[in-house]
Amino acid sequence: MNATKVLKRKTIFKTEIANNFSVEDTETIWHNAHVRLQKMYDSHVNLSDGVKKHTDNFIFPAAAIYLAIKEKDNEKAFSIMQKVMKEKALQSGKGFARFVKMPFGGRLFLKMWDSISHKMFGETAGFRNVFYPKQKGEFRMDILQCPYNTYLSEAGCPELTRLFCENDVYSYGNLPGMSFIRTQTIGSGGKLCDFKLVLTD
Repeated sequence: MNATKVLKRKTIFKTEIANNFSVEDTETIWHNAHVRLQKMYDSHVNLSDGVKKHTDNFIFPAAAIYLAIKEKDNEKAFSIMQKVMKEKALQSGKGFARFVKMPFGGRLFLKMWDSISHKMFGETAGFRNVFYPKQKGEFRMDILQCPYNTYLSEAGCPELTRLFCENDVYSYGNLPGMSFIRTQTIGSGGKLCDFKLVLTD
């Protein structure tokens, strides 16, 4: 995996870094993020394709950028990541909301989620889950083990796991005619991440 290619898709982070640092410091941070990210890729070449979908596109880039910011200013790093990740998740949520608003969109969304979740968040992707039996008008699963927590902890920044957990709230918490229910997350110290979507209309 090529760090330069991946970080070209993450310029929203560089923009926010530039809002908080000088031009020189921004370039230094971004360069260091490239170096860190490439090292992460090079030391994890044997991960399965399912796990790499998460590590290569989300986990490792976030860790590399965050740690590079921390190296320059420990106090600003977390808030910068939190702001950008929230903005990105809210944009995703708007897209999901437009889909759900379509006729029968909510039911179709749940059906798609049931199919996608087993692939994207199953054992082949590095997760350990409980997928509950299908119930009309809802989808429910518990995440017991998560590669986000595993590899962010390995990178020395387990606190970022919380931000990825929060992404779910921003992505699914404001869908029309649907409720997103969660009581705990691994990123916030819970034993699991519960995930439940229920049609309300």
